[in-house]
Amino acid sequence: MIISIASGKGGTGKTTISTNLAFSLVQSGRNVQLLDCDVEEPNAHIFLDLENKIKENVFLPVPQIDEEKCTLCGKCAEVCVYNALFIAKDRVMFFPQLCHSCGGCSYFCPREAISEIDRVIGEIGAGDACLTRGSTYGIEFAYGKLNIGEVMAPPLMRKLKKRIDEDKVVIIDAPPGTSCPMIEAVKGSDFCFLITEPTPFGLNDLKLAVETLKVLKIPFAVLINRWNEEYFEVDSYCEKENISIAMRIPLERKIAELYSRGILFSKELPEWQKAFCKLFDFIEALRK
Repeated sequence: MIISIASGKGGTGKTTISTNLAFSLVQSGRNVQLLDCDVEEPNAHIFLDLENKIKENVFLPVPQIDEEKCTLCGKCAEVCVYNALFIAKDRVMFFPQLCHSCGGCSYFCPREAISEIDRVIGEIGAGDACLTRGSTYGIEFAYGKLNIGEVMAPPLMRKLKKRIDEDKVVIIDAPPGTSCPMIEAVKGSDFCFLITEPTPFGLNDLKLAVETLKVLKIPFAVLINRWNEEYFEVDSYCEKENISIAMRIPLERKIAELYSRGILFSKELPEWQKAFCKLFDFIEALRK
């Protein structure tokens, strides 16, 4: 089963939910794989140390111009819909951050002056997650990290998702928002938990995320983090739209203190492990 953890905005607690859910499921005897697909700002590793850490560079093919063959005909710039190529007075200018690696420029070059070379856009790290050094809890963990200045997150995420082991419970920590990176992360999921906060901003972006998942036809439920008794509009919206609220995590100082120290609160407050395991039971009940 593939479970994605997403939200319409940042800072709602996706990583908090992802890591605590993974830990709790492992404690219940399940085999778990956790993928941190928030490649522009991966932070699940803060809560989970890695043993046997392995890093792998991720590449994208980009054009290389042979100036001796190039006649500056402009065909490459004409077919590039992303404006990554520009014909200057005496050379072809290439802007790698705009390139989508479609291969059109090399395919259509009449002089065969364009070949492709690999350019590093980021890395994938993988290993066994440990909450204390030398004591593994059996969480298979991997993350992607996009290099600073790169704008193409989806290719790195697709490379990371190739590591999915469908024989395990796979938890995907998705990036915030409702644009291409979030869609790439949740695509193919069996279920998605949308994390929100009880604020006007949280509600506004939750609505955007709900509409996105409806288009993608991915079943989902809402989880309210930092819940309090002062703002009920999120509850009212979910009731009106017939959306299940699977869990409420209260705004409590103890939980916040543990989070700020990079400690999983379900580890220090074991009663929460049953609550997180009920999220898995919640999904299984809906799938029957």
